[in-house]
Amino acid sequence: MLPANRLFDADYPEPSHFVGFGRNELVRDAENRDEKTLGAALADPGCRLYLYCGSKVLVDKGENPRVLFGIEEARQWGGRPEEGVLLGHSDDGPRIAVPAGIDEETLAEPYKLYDFRSLLYSSSVSEQDMGAIAQGGSLLHWISVHRFCGKCGSPTRTEIGGYKIACTECGHMVFPRTDPVVIMLAVRGDKCLLGRSPHFPEGWYSTLAGFVEPGETIEDAVRRETFEEAGIRVRRVRYYASQPWPFPHSLMIGVHCEAVSEEIVFQQDELEDCRWFSRRDVRMMIADEHPEGVRCPPTRAIAHALIKAWVEAG
Repeated sequence: MLPANRLFDADYPEPSHFVGFGRNELVRDAENRDEKTLGAALADPGCRLYLYCGSKVLVDKGENPRVLFGIEEARQWGGRPEEGVLLGHSDDGPRIAVPAGIDEETLAEPYKLYDFRSLLYSSSVSEQDMGAIAQGGSLLHWISVHRFCGKCGSPTRTEIGGYKIACTECGHMVFPRTDPVVIMLAVRGDKCLLGRSPHFPEGWYSTLAGFVEPGETIEDAVRRETFEEAGIRVRRVRYYASQPWPFPHSLMIGVHCEAVSEEIVFQQDELEDCRWFSRRDVRMMIADEHPEGVRCPPTRAIAHALIKAWVEAG
């Protein structure tokens, strides 16, 4: 038996496994991507495709709901398999994200286009498919905004199964990007800091969040964003979990952080309210029983996971 190692004194699977979009189990086989991998995947009898129309994905809500389609089905929906992105392989075959020319206004039951946020809370899609769909949505968006070279302006082409874009003239290459975003629950004693953005549903309070800037550590981004948004000073930062976030290609890095000040001065152009909530308040918010009607983000959101973990630790 191996000796205990405090570096790994944590649960497995980790909390990231249980957030929305976090259970992508495809084997990506990234080191073996080349110019033949997409064609070989399309020739595999087990190949199945996710069909995208912009930032939405097609769902068959029939007796046996599904989000995977065969190649000929994809073509009937205006899909272009040869322009797809090879996401990886499941136990029964390759999975490819494919753009399709679907007219949403002409869709009839049982078919429906779901945006990714709605899909997050739908019971029609498995957790594994949801993670793969997020992967595909981010990659197809990335390809769609790099149709021309950022260096010389010439048309581009995709290579190695959709994971590289090369200029057809100067050869300039770009690769998929992921934008890191810190999302943090600041805590002080028996209370936590939650804010309300103007675009939130009525009564909803959540954790603060913001993009990591170039040359900045995750910890410093947490400290900066918490102070900029709420005027609260933060000291220690502890990582909790991450969540892929296909809006369009972010990675939410969830942390708990130690507040060392209490007076809130929030930015009114970003927040319409920000305040401290006690554990008792938050328990009622999670149960949707708070007398003021305030509530937390729903499950599957990493903000919910951060809040719930803090409540249960007290």
